Amino acid sequence: MELKDFGYELPPELIAQEPVEPRDHSRLLVLRRAGGPLEHRRFADLPVYLHPGDALVLNDTRVLPARLLGRKAGSGGRAELLLLRRLERDRWEVLCRPGRRLPPGTEVVFGEEGRALLRARLGPEVGDGVRLADFTCQGTFEAVLDTLGHVPLPPYITRRPQDPERYQTVYARAPGSAAAPTAGLHFTPELLDRVRAAGTEVVPLTLHVGLGTFRPVQAERVEEHRMHAEYYELPERSAAVLNRARAQGGRIVAVGTTVARTLETAATPGGTVQPGSGWTDIFIYPGYRWKAVDALVTNFHLPRSTLLMLVSAFAGRERVLQAYREAVDHGYRFYSFGDAMLML
Repeated sequence: MELKDFGYELPPELIAQEPVEPRDHSRLLVLRRAGGPLEHRRFADLPVYLHPGDALVLNDTRVLPARLLGRKAGSGGRAELLLLRRLERDRWEVLCRPGRRLPPGTEVVFGEEGRALLRARLGPEVGDGVRLADFTCQGTFEAVLDTLGHVPLPPYITRRPQDPERYQTVYARAPGSAAAPTAGLHFTPELLDRVRAAGTEVVPLTLHVGLGTFRPVQAERVEEHRMHAEYYELPERSAAVLNRARAQGGRIVAVGTTVARTLETAATPGGTVQPGSGWTDIFIYPGYRWKAVDALVTNFHLPRSTLLMLVSAFAGRERVLQAYREAVDHGYRFYSFGDAMLML
């Protein structure tokens, strides 16, 4: 399977630069995998498509203020670090900029002049531009990060939202992500109440989004791409609810590709979801046999991305690309702050 098979044309003006308000007023394109015309709705209409006994699964990760702006000790040159993954108490995997001017051994300081609250000593590259960094700080790392860090936004978003919480889901709970699980950005507390009132269970799990989800695919043959591992937790109660819903004829509705990847990692060949925690590097592309996910809520994804490959595996590549063409024709907004799809 070739990378070029997952390309499509997108006018730049359809890349959403800011979110819709209220959250659930974004548009919703409904695709039925069995066929039939696409439906054009609003996200607030989602409960219409859910049944009593279904389980709606959310990723409750919270985006870290993982972008750190500092300077090189001694020279004062600018340096930027993006935290990707915590390996030990004070050691992280990071991306650095400007990487060529930050060799191993460089110390980067963060904070006001003469009062550095945080320091990082850069180590070697461990692959794909990822570096090791050892941190020391005054106080707890989390408190210092809240003071100095900035929530990172994808590079195609050129205007920062006035409210940083707008790049968090309303149910974000567990800090640890370098990016938001964007399919969940459309939910409001009131919409979730309506989902529950209609008889659908709302079930949490956690996957901390890292570089693996968004790293560009370099291999021309899709099968040769390798994902970075991301940490997940699937609580016992959540697994029990999901297995009961399936046993009683309900559907598991995954909100976002991160939820889909977690559930498929945790599922047995027979579709039973097992609780637990660990690291997943699962790569889902067409030809994959789904075990646990019956329906998928997702945003519109970048061309030639692993996310587009995953949704193509769920609904069929030609069907998905046809839906994307129709979304472009109807002026849907794309990517993180854009509109959503529901695949049934």
